[in-house]
Amino acid sequence: MDEKRKKRLIWQLPFLLLLIVGTVLVIRQQQNMPYQKNQGFVFGTTYTITYQSDENLQKDIENELKKVDNALSMFNKQSVITRVNQGMTDIPDDETGKMFAEVFRLAMQVSKDTDGAFDITVAPLVNAWGFGFKNGTMPTAAQVDSIRQYVGYQKVSMKDGPKGMQQVVKAIPGIMLDCSAIAKGYGADAVGRYLTSKGIQNYMVEIGGEVVTKGVSAKRLPWKIGVTKPVDDSLSTGGELQTVLNVTDKSMATSGNYRNFYYKGGKKYAHTIDPKTGYPVQHSLLSATVIAGNCATADAYATSFMVMGIEKARKLLENHPELMAYFIYSDSQGELKTWYSPNMEKKILE
Repeated sequence: MDEKRKKRLIWQLPFLLLLIVGTVLVIRQQQNMPYQKNQGFVFGTTYTITYQSDENLQKDIENELKKVDNALSMFNKQSVITRVNQGMTDIPDDETGKMFAEVFRLAMQVSKDTDGAFDITVAPLVNAWGFGFKNGTMPTAAQVDSIRQYVGYQKVSMKDGPKGMQQVVKAIPGIMLDCSAIAKGYGADAVGRYLTSKGIQNYMVEIGGEVVTKGVSAKRLPWKIGVTKPVDDSLSTGGELQTVLNVTDKSMATSGNYRNFYYKGGKKYAHTIDPKTGYPVQHSLLSATVIAGNCATADAYATSFMVMGIEKARKLLENHPELMAYFIYSDSQGELKTWYSPNMEKKILE
């Protein structure tokens, strides 16, 4: 080795040692940093958020959730969606307006892709049948037909209005929007984005069963999320697990597990309304779990698959390699069976 290279190496050694020591210190600090756990109530359900940070960020996290509530909650009298339902056309050019517009566009995209299985205008039908199931008096054919005139994603759109503002356009003034089948997922995404913006590398956000994860858990292991068996319990409290999935650096949503079921001809059906027919679906799919790159998308497709049924859902999945799905269904003998997309297999832990 010539003299120049020796001298260069001697000068480089201290920098290399400093880099190694610095890396070790950063890793040790990362390992010693505690995990925070925040819990609360939002969007009519519970949330649990676990993240590695020296600081408890619950107040800031709830501020993020409040923004989503101000954009998408039908129970918030001042929310963007409430005002749209009351006749407002101009979407405010602020953060809540942008959130509403983002969710609206995603909803329209999924609606087209699923041929209307997902539809944010379906709320009047869901309400009519929901009360019917509870009271034992189902809506009549005339009532369903009357409601259906207000249902259909093609009857609502968004366009550029004056002064650069977005406008919601309804074909019929009485159309009502309901983002409840996508809001929890979007809320989980919003919290995940906030935590990432704070430099947090390890977290799990769960809102009403919809999950966003990044990095590893406090045990330095991948985030493991259980899928519960569909049971005759509206809350599925303490439900038995069907499987456990590795959801690290992904988002997961389940539709069907937290709903009641009804029996017809000795078979079990989920209370899922088909927006196109106006009637409850008549197929064997009881629970749909979807893993995707973001939770709003997973949420919307999980809902769509519950409407479509297992055969149509499997066909659609062939065009979506980015989605992973796990279905629980009832076979011809009434036994619970499972099916999952080939790309889901590596995520199944037990």
